[in-house]
Amino acid sequence: MDRVSTNMSNNDMQYYLRMRNSEMNDLQNKMGEQTRIHELRDDPVAAAHSVRYLSKLNRMQRYTRNIDSVLGENKVAEGYMKSANNILQRVRSLAIQGANDTYTTGEKRIMGNEVNELLNELVSIANAKTPDGTSMFAGDRTHTEAFRVLSSHVPEANGNVITAVEYRGTINSPKVEISDGSYTDNGFAGDRIFWAEQQQIIADKDAQRYVATADSRIRIDNAYINIKAGDNVYALIAKINNSDAAVKASIDPVKNSLVLETTTPHQIWLEDGKGGTVLKDLGLIADTGKPPYNINRDAVVGGGSLFDMIINMRDQLYKGNTLAIGSSGLKGITQAQDNLIGSISKLGAKNERLQTVSERLANEIPEVQDRNSKETDIDMTKAITDLKMLEYTHKAALQTASRILQPTLLDFLR
Repeated sequence: MDRVSTNMSNNDMQYYLRMRNSEMNDLQNKMGEQTRIHELRDDPVAAAHSVRYLSKLNRMQRYTRNIDSVLGENKVAEGYMKSANNILQRVRSLAIQGANDTYTTGEKRIMGNEVNELLNELVSIANAKTPDGTSMFAGDRTHTEAFRVLSSHVPEANGNVITAVEYRGTINSPKVEISDGSYTDNGFAGDRIFWAEQQQIIADKDAQRYVATADSRIRIDNAYINIKAGDNVYALIAKINNSDAAVKASIDPVKNSLVLETTTPHQIWLEDGKGGTVLKDLGLIADTGKPPYNINRDAVVGGGSLFDMIINMRDQLYKGNTLAIGSSGLKGITQAQDNLIGSISKLGAKNERLQTVSERLANEIPEVQDRNSKETDIDMTKAITDLKMLEYTHKAALQTASRILQPTLLDFLR
């Protein structure tokens, strides 16, 4: 026979009152947070779905911010590139005028002075900074000035003028993610934008008897090419031509040496892999130096940058060399302008892609938010009704308890 304690009714009443208080507190928290999942145990399946939806939302919002940032910087870069194109157009006009013998040598020297000033402005454009203060056209070497200027005296000019412009950036552009597993460049390699001619490197060493002595790897631009022991120069040429590098390899018919020529205007970057000496043995690169300034001194290098074309045009105008101005000079300016316009058009195409992705994200984000809402949002009407019901029952329980559990003198003597 179970013993019934005199405190049992009191204990039971307190237990149920505390339980109802807990239910009211939980419901109030859910209403305050506007979610029906205050703890994972409230609905484990819906909570798992919500975690995935929120993760997806966070990624898409980050992609949207990345796209907005890239579009903003691209807009600034496009402005600089269009300014550079306007300068090239002016230089081209001066070249057409200078190719006419109706202008005297003195007048052509005046044209040369204008070209020199335009050259200074072009260098300023090439060394432009992004809104956050990093180099715009230095690849991923964003805290380095993209181009270094070398100056010296030119007889026909007054004082020192720019005689060479060297690229100090890299050929790699920073990458940003714009959708799951999809990336885009967030920067520009200046040696491609501010280049004019196809570059050609002709080694000075006979390569017909060359045979690789060990497995190694070479780098041409951003393409890595694996070389196997026993590969001869023709196998090497085939591997280079089949690689992703915008470079064509061949054998020079006179020297029997290896020749590399770009298929798009840019500066070639050559480097032997760790422990390898393939390019060095073929006479293309030197023992010291870093790309692109590690080319062997005995190799013949052809093809110049936009700055080389402007410098040549200025110098020919200073000299009054009508034939050179109208032939090689004008040709170089035209090639530089064509390459720059091509870079502007590629930038426009990239912006179109980014706009398309941005519009897709703008449509997808509300859909994912709606799905998450269906999993987690609380029905406020039902929640308010339930809370009121709990409050009424709680008050009723307290009133009932006060009548049933009335205190006696013994409650104070215990």
